[in-house]
Amino acid sequence: MRDILPALSDWYAAGQPFGLATVVAVSRSAPRDPGAAMAVGPGDEAVGSVSGGCVEGAVFELAKEVVQSGEARLETFGYSDEDAFAVGLTCGGEITLLVRPVTRETDPGFAAVAESVAGGRPVTVATVTDGPARVGATLAVWPDEVSGTLGPTGLDVAVTADARGELALGATGLRHYGPRGERREDAVSVFLHSFAPPPRMLVFGAIDYAAAVARIGSFLGYRVTVCDARPVFATPKRFPDAVEVIVDWPHRYLRGTETDERTVVCVLTHDPKFDVPLLEEALRRPAAYIGAMGSRRTHDDRLKRLVDAGLNEAELSRLRSPVGLDLGARTPEEVAVSVAAEIVALRWGGSGAPLTATAGTIHPSP
Repeated sequence: MRDILPALSDWYAAGQPFGLATVVAVSRSAPRDPGAAMAVGPGDEAVGSVSGGCVEGAVFELAKEVVQSGEARLETFGYSDEDAFAVGLTCGGEITLLVRPVTRETDPGFAAVAESVAGGRPVTVATVTDGPARVGATLAVWPDEVSGTLGPTGLDVAVTADARGELALGATGLRHYGPRGERREDAVSVFLHSFAPPPRMLVFGAIDYAAAVARIGSFLGYRVTVCDARPVFATPKRFPDAVEVIVDWPHRYLRGTETDERTVVCVLTHDPKFDVPLLEEALRRPAAYIGAMGSRRTHDDRLKRLVDAGLNEAELSRLRSPVGLDLGARTPEEVAVSVAAEIVALRWGGSGAPLTATAGTIHPSP
């Protein structure tokens, strides 16, 4: 979608309607991931791809049809049969496409979304793909505002909350709701397309606990990097869930690495020669979460060393140490759950208390 947005923006600015096909679901060995897109605009010009060539001809015709009818369509393409002229995927997978018309009237927020994507501002576009809500209706969700509507207010509220959750992780996929946004129902299908890279999780210290934290970080949608100065321990084989395994002094690696307000830093070295210079660097740069493993005695010694290094009270207040919520965790996997729970609670303002001990709505309004 990012690649074809310049062409779509030009058509939109000129008031030229176009048909936009987006992959909303895949199975097995489908050639493209959800979010892949193809569009057909004025003069039958086509841009983008949804299958690498398998079904583009059929999608081309569908895109023209939805522009003429003004009605969105949901279509699924699977494995082609023995008929050489059948339309299908020779790879044996299956893709589901939403093909919808885009005009200034049907999608008034399109220009703002395109501008945000071009400018690197995170945004999620929610589109109804099936159910009693209007198929093709869109709702654009930014961290601090929304534009458009999917229909009922309750549906907009529920989808906005989920869209911001997906946006925080740079995730894309289908969600299901009741007609008025009820959870645990599947009458309405909504495709959440996030235009943001996944956030980073930087794990320092190549120990068993780091492997478990990397595993749960990957599960939560983070792009995980494990760093340790010891090459015998920092190996891809020991950390298969990490995108990168770096052999370097932690503070030196972090100094040359970009972080932002979504980055998670987990310091599991619990060795002053590693973690003090690392935390000096981490606590003075953007990050959503900075946690450090160690006993309370280790924590007290670490704080003293950081104060001696010149860190002020505001910088030290960002440190979550000892790391994690109090779950009574013992194993590396249990500790990883406690760390992940603290990261999620800090991101969304959760108390960390059992829901049986709280009152009010479980999912706060966005």
